[in-house]
Amino acid sequence: MMRLFAFFFILGLAVPAIAQPEAGQWHGPEERWKTDILLVVAHPDDETAVGAYLARAVFDEGKSAAIVYCNKGTGGGNSRGVEQASAMGLIREIEARRATAFLGIDRVWFLNGRDTPGQDVMRSLQEWRHGALLEELVRIIRLTRPEVIFTWLPHFVAGENHGDHQAAGVIATEAFDLAGNPTAFPAQITPPREPLDIGNATEGLRPWQPKKLYFFSDASHPVEGDGPAFDLAAESPSKNVSYLELGLRLGLPHETQSDVSEVSEDALRQEDPRSVPGYQQRFRLLFGKSVMRCSPRGDVFEGIRSGPAAFVPPPGYQLPDEIPAPLTLGGPFAFYRDFWPAHGIERVADLVSPEIEVSAGSYLHIPLLLYNPSSDTATYNLKGRVPEGWSIAAGEGVVRVPPRELMPVQAFVDCPGEPTPAPSLLRWEVRKGKESLGSVRLNVSLVEWALPQ
Repeated sequence: MMRLFAFFFILGLAVPAIAQPEAGQWHGPEERWKTDILLVVAHPDDETAVGAYLARAVFDEGKSAAIVYCNKGTGGGNSRGVEQASAMGLIREIEARRATAFLGIDRVWFLNGRDTPGQDVMRSLQEWRHGALLEELVRIIRLTRPEVIFTWLPHFVAGENHGDHQAAGVIATEAFDLAGNPTAFPAQITPPREPLDIGNATEGLRPWQPKKLYFFSDASHPVEGDGPAFDLAAESPSKNVSYLELGLRLGLPHETQSDVSEVSEDALRQEDPRSVPGYQQRFRLLFGKSVMRCSPRGDVFEGIRSGPAAFVPPPGYQLPDEIPAPLTLGGPFAFYRDFWPAHGIERVADLVSPEIEVSAGSYLHIPLLLYNPSSDTATYNLKGRVPEGWSIAAGEGVVRVPPRELMPVQAFVDCPGEPTPAPSLLRWEVRKGKESLGSVRLNVSLVEWALPQ
């Protein structure tokens, strides 16, 4: 019996006591990570698009800000040196940290999305491993507990229209709608078993519902919509220069991206920086949605009360009541038609008509969808109409669509070799016999260079 007692006594000495917090020691989320504004963008330098507003919020309104870059910009060009790909990504990360330091922003995260040059949001979402990156962003929202989120407009526009910019807007919108839901990524909000010990698996965060969502655009033309008024030319009372100038200074550290750093430097040399065209001058915040009662045109922080807000689930995807039209635009256009109402941001749908910007002398891809509502196979005739100088390579002719089937058709058009001062209208029509069933239109701007589709 004494031997057995000695064995268990020695075993007890060998097993460490489980570290437990003392009563009253568990204080909840750390206040040092709490932020007012969380900016979610795609690449280092994207923050310059909203830099003037951030300057006002940080310098003159006393707001705190944090930034999430969904990738490190490894797919862009390097205007400064020979480094490319992952090596350049390391440089662009440093450039971004130097830029954000100008605003005193030190809560900066770089996620593992792959820089994917192009205009196809679907390709960007796929290359980013959509679900994994969404989980990371929800985690950061729950850590920083932002009052408002700023992000790129989830829309297809004529302009830079980077697929990564669109993807950042898509994922930020999804994360806005998930971070307050305790059933989404539940391991993040499960309290750790031994919070004062090591090797914990669960994270101990809390659900957090952001209160407002705002967008901004990289379109080559002004995008008008509801949002707070902001005068870029107004002078900062704390810095004694315009907010536009402060935003331009934010671009100077991005030396690998001459279209940001050199344009900013040139603009700052002008007597009136507003004389230099660019996306900074076209900036405006576009109201997405709010879980608090407020005016879409009111101040960003109008109606926001301190403390957590109740979780507000998004509407979610609903099967449409109406039968789909016989001919619609497919691809990203079709995705957004479902995405906007599913997340309660239908207000952005009419901001821009179907449009795109492509390089002169290249080709244009137009994704189409044909729908047959009948119980029999339908024979449709598809016809494109393009301006003089354009040439249809594919996407015309007789198409047989099975009963109640939605069939994709890929149309391709060869573009003229010279840029045009005004957009060109391209039209596709579907007929059944002599009866016209409908058509779609797309405004196409030809420029010297655009991202590939």
